[in-house]
Amino acid sequence: MRKRRRPGAATARSAATSAARGKPRRAASSSARTPRRPRAPKATKRVFPDPELAAATLAAAARLEADAALLALSRDLAEARSEEQITDAVARALQVLFPGRSFAVRLVDHRTLALRTLHASGRLRSGARARIALRRAAIEKTGMSLPALEEQGVLITEVDEPLFEGCAVATAVPLAVGGQLFGVVNLEYAAGRADERVRDAPLLFRVANHAALGVRNLRSIEELTYLKTYLENLIEHANAFVLVVDRSRELTVWNAALVRATGLEREATLGEDLLSLVRPEDRAALGKVLDRGFAGEAVAGFETRLLRATGGEARVAFNTAPVVGGSGEVDDVIAIGQDLTLIRSLQAAAEHAERLAGIGRLVAGVVHELNNPLTAVNMYSDVLVEKLTHAGHDPADVEKVKAIHEAGMRIQRLARDLVAYAKPSGARTEPVELEGVIEEAVRLAKPALKEHAAVVEKKLDAAPPVEGSRSSLVQVVVNLVRNAAQAISEGGHVSVSLAPEGASVKLTVADDGAGMEPEIAARAFEPFFTTKGGQGIGLGLPIVQGIIERHGGSVALVTSPGKGTQVTVSLPVTRAR
Repeated sequence: MRKRRRPGAATARSAATSAARGKPRRAASSSARTPRRPRAPKATKRVFPDPELAAATLAAAARLEADAALLALSRDLAEARSEEQITDAVARALQVLFPGRSFAVRLVDHRTLALRTLHASGRLRSGARARIALRRAAIEKTGMSLPALEEQGVLITEVDEPLFEGCAVATAVPLAVGGQLFGVVNLEYAAGRADERVRDAPLLFRVANHAALGVRNLRSIEELTYLKTYLENLIEHANAFVLVVDRSRELTVWNAALVRATGLEREATLGEDLLSLVRPEDRAALGKVLDRGFAGEAVAGFETRLLRATGGEARVAFNTAPVVGGSGEVDDVIAIGQDLTLIRSLQAAAEHAERLAGIGRLVAGVVHELNNPLTAVNMYSDVLVEKLTHAGHDPADVEKVKAIHEAGMRIQRLARDLVAYAKPSGARTEPVELEGVIEEAVRLAKPALKEHAAVVEKKLDAAPPVEGSRSSLVQVVVNLVRNAAQAISEGGHVSVSLAPEGASVKLTVADDGAGMEPEIAARAFEPFFTTKGGQGIGLGLPIVQGIIERHGGSVALVTSPGKGTQVTVSLPVTRAR
C-alpha cells in the first residue's frame, strides 16, 4: 500500500535537491498550506524567596567560609617556622575574612613588649607603629595585669584608637596566652562603616586566639631549641669530663674534654660500650658503679683509667648520678669527672721531693764518712796493683787487689751519683756547644762501649749553643750512652744525633737493643728502679731528667719490645745577650 504524501512534501524535497545542486529554488505554489501561528506562551507564576531562608543560607555560607579560613590559618600556623610566616598567615586570613577593612598585625617580645614584626595593610598614622593601645575591657578579658602593662608602656584606653590614616573606628585585640602579651591585631573601618565593627568582633577574636597560640607555640619551640643547644654547648665545652651511658652501657655523650684527654673522637665512641674504653682490670669495678647508678644510687670519687688512642692511659676520677626519664625509671647514668694525671704527677713530684730530702740528709752524712777512707782505699789499692804487677807477684793476688780497687771506685761512683741526685749542683751556666759535649761524653763512656763491643754512630748537625753547665751536660750524655751500651747485645749499634729545631736543640741517643715493655718504660725515670741487676742502682735516667729540667728542657723516652729505645733531650738555645 502506497503511502500518501503530505501536501508540499515534494515541493520541499525538490527545493532541498535544487539547493544541494546549486540551482535556484523556485517559489512555492500558492496552493501550499499556510503555516500555523505560534502559540502564545503560558503565563508562569513568579515565586519570591523567603527573606529569612535567604538570610539563613547566606549566614551558613559565611560560617563555612570562616571555618575554612580558620582551618587554613591553623594549618599555616602549625607549619610556620618564623614569626614572619605567622604574621603573613594571619594577614592572609584577615584578607579573606574581612575584605575591605584595614588591618595590622604586630608581634612583640612578651618580656619587653618591643616590636618584633609588623604587617600593615595601609598607611599608618605618625607614631602608631610601636605604640600599643588596648581597651581596659580587652585586657581584663585576657587576664593580663593592668599595672604590669602600664609599667611596660602600654596605653590603657576605654575606646580603641585607630592606627591608619582615614579610619574612624577600630578594634584592637591582644594576642595573649597565659597572661602574657605576644602581639596585637587591629581591624579598622572608614567613617560610615562602624556597624560592621560589632559584627566582625567575634570572628576577629577567634583569629586572634589562633594567632596567639601559634606565636606562643613557636616561641616555646625556639626557647626549647635554644635551651637544648645551650646545654649541649655547656656539656661540650665544659672544663670537665662529661659522659652519659644508657642501659646498654653504650655511650650517648662524650664531650670535648674527653676527646682531648684520650684522643678518641666523639664519632668513634658514641654507641660503644664504655667498658671497652677502660683498662681490662678496671672493667669489673666500673660495671658495678654503673649498676649502682641504674639502681638509682649516686657514686662519688670513683677512679679508673681510660685508654688513649695513641697508647697509654688517662687516670680519671668520676662522680656518677642516675638520670630519670619521663616514665620515672632510670634511663641513663651521667658521669662527671676530672683528669687525675696532673694531680698524680704533682703527688709524684711531692713524693720525689720528699725522697730527695731524705736522701740528701743521708748522703750528707754517709758521703762525708766514706770519702776519706774511700780515697785511701782507692789510692793505695791502685799503688799496690802497680807494685805487685812489677814485682812479679802471683797474678791471683794481683787480681784480688784489682777487685778491691774496682769495688772502691764503684762505691765512690755510687756516692757521687747520690750526691748528684739528692743535692744537684748550682754550677755557673754559660753558652755550651753540644757538639763538644757529645765528643767528650763518648770518650768518657768508651769503657762501657768497649765492654759490649758497641758500634757508635754520630750524626751531629750544626746547632746553636745552649745555656747551661758543661760538666752537667757531659754527665747527661755519658749516662745516656752508658745506658744504651748496656741495653744492646754484643756488636749492637748506639747512635747519637744532634739537630736544631726551632728555638731549641734536640739531642737523641738511640740503641737497637731489646727495648722495654710499657710497664717498664712507665717506671724508667723512677729513682732506684733498675732491671740491670748489679750493674746499676737506677739513678741514671732520674739524674738526666733532673739536670735537663733545671736547664729548662725536657726528656722523652720512646721504646717498644724488640725495637730498641730512643731518649730525646730538648734544650732551649741561648738567648742573645
